[in-house]
Amino acid sequence: MTHDNSQTETLDIYESSPNIFADLGSPDADRLYLKARIVAELYRLTNERKLTQSEAGALMGISQPEVSRMFKGNFREYSVERLIGFLTTFDRDVEIVARPRPKGERGHITSTPAPRS
Repeated sequence: MTHDNSQTETLDIYESSPNIFADLGSPDADRLYLKARIVAELYRLTNERKLTQSEAGALMGISQPEVSRMFKGNFREYSVERLIGFLTTFDRDVEIVARPRPKGERGHITSTPAPRS
């Protein structure tokens, strides 16, 4: 079987913002991005402490299958408040800072993990 390689498909490439949910047009993009950042930090802390998913789940009060689903990106079922609570079980303080924006600009929700000690 031979393939005709004479036709080349062109792809449009676009630079993405850090928030993939906004790029995809999700109406709750900021909230989903915040959740993703919190889950990424939970994943990092779990690995840093060399915990199994079962051990991480016991720490957070959820089952190993729930940890697995969350770490695979299925975290919509968790509220931001609950995910923040999970961070505190890893001995983390969580601060929420509200800053004024220039007039006419809508605010953003961001998350910045503290530097590793």
